[in-house]
Amino acid sequence: MNLVNWGSLDAFLTMGGYGLYVWGSFGISAVVMVLEPVWIRQRHRQALQQLAQELQAQEGEAASSPQQEPSVK
Repeated sequence: MNLVNWGSLDAFLTMGGYGLYVWGSFGISAVVMVLEPVWIRQRHRQALQQLAQELQAQEGEAASSPQQEPSVK
C-alpha cells in the first residue's frame, strides 16, 4: 500500500505549484510559535516592573504625607 501521493521529493516540495504558499505558511507559523512565549515573558516582566514602580510611588506618597484620622460624624 503506497501512502505517498508524490512521485519525487521535488514534487512534494513544489506541492503542485503551491509549495511557496504552503511552506511559507509553515515557516511563518513556526516563527510565531517560537517568538510568542518570548514576547509573553517580556510583557510579563514589564508588567511586574511597572507594578513595582507604582507600589514604590504609593509607599513614598504615604510616607511623606501625614496620616489623617478618619472623621466620625
